[in-house]
Amino acid sequence: MILEGIGLTKHFPVTGGFTAGGVRGWIRAVDGVSVQVAEGETLGIVGESGSGKTTLARLFLLLERATAGALRFDGKDVRAFTRDDLARYRRSVQAVFQDPYSSLSPRMRVGHIVAEPLPARNGLGRAEVRERVGAVLDLVGLRRDSAALYPHEFSGGQRQRIAIARALMTYPKFIVLDEPVSALDVSIRAQILNLLKRLQERLGLAYLMISHDLAAARYLSTRLAVMYAGKVVEAGECEAVYTEPLHPYTQALLSAALPLHPSARRQRIVLAGEMSNPLNPPAGCRFHPRCPRAMAECRSREPEWKEVRPGRFTACHLY
Repeated sequence: MILEGIGLTKHFPVTGGFTAGGVRGWIRAVDGVSVQVAEGETLGIVGESGSGKTTLARLFLLLERATAGALRFDGKDVRAFTRDDLARYRRSVQAVFQDPYSSLSPRMRVGHIVAEPLPARNGLGRAEVRERVGAVLDLVGLRRDSAALYPHEFSGGQRQRIAIARALMTYPKFIVLDEPVSALDVSIRAQILNLLKRLQERLGLAYLMISHDLAAARYLSTRLAVMYAGKVVEAGECEAVYTEPLHPYTQALLSAALPLHPSARRQRIVLAGEMSNPLNPPAGCRFHPRCPRAMAECRSREPEWKEVRPGRFTACHLY
């Protein structure tokens, strides 16, 4: 495995109120999540807003420090990294963010934006840096002379290609895709998804894809993990999860997705209420207040995470 999270937990303190600046509670954004990504595969993370997807991505990018749990890169615990290990990690793990309009500095030329991830002491001369910038622009389908232009001179889809080129500049092994097509026109999304798939096949990249777009996640992902209220409730091979979801939340989530064919019919499952408060989650299964199949034990005992079919994992008392 290139990257593996074991029992990852991230709790954010809530301060203020009557405690005069003290901590009055903890938001359980991510709570004991274990996921792993192998070379050349895409792990899709889907779920409602507030389910913990983006916080999980920030843990992988080391933008947040985990409250508990372990993160392993090439089999080595991140907590044991030396300075050189950390520098190698930051070169090997890159990100493409949601909004190509705000993720690129309007004051920098494209060549400088793409070269930005290179460490200050990279051993490359200016000509070599320009050549590498040109090479990655070629990879993403942009002209080499685009390096002299500014971001405002490009369309949204082209800007996202620039963001992808920047992520490729350090020859990474792993790229976090945080809603990579949600800010783009529908007509452009397929182009960017096809580009990401081609790059993965050509370069052997591994992706972690965070997405609200269930169709995009299905197209790009090899495995899928479904998050709800800070926990992964189901995981497995992507197509298997889509065609036969096991967890009641996954069933409801996928029932809201557009069918692959206009003539296909799917029964819509409408959930009552809203996601549980991460500051005070319910006892037992966190989904039980909204679950149409909840049982008595769901209210008192947290379900065990287990493999219920070959390669299919879920946390639900129904299994």
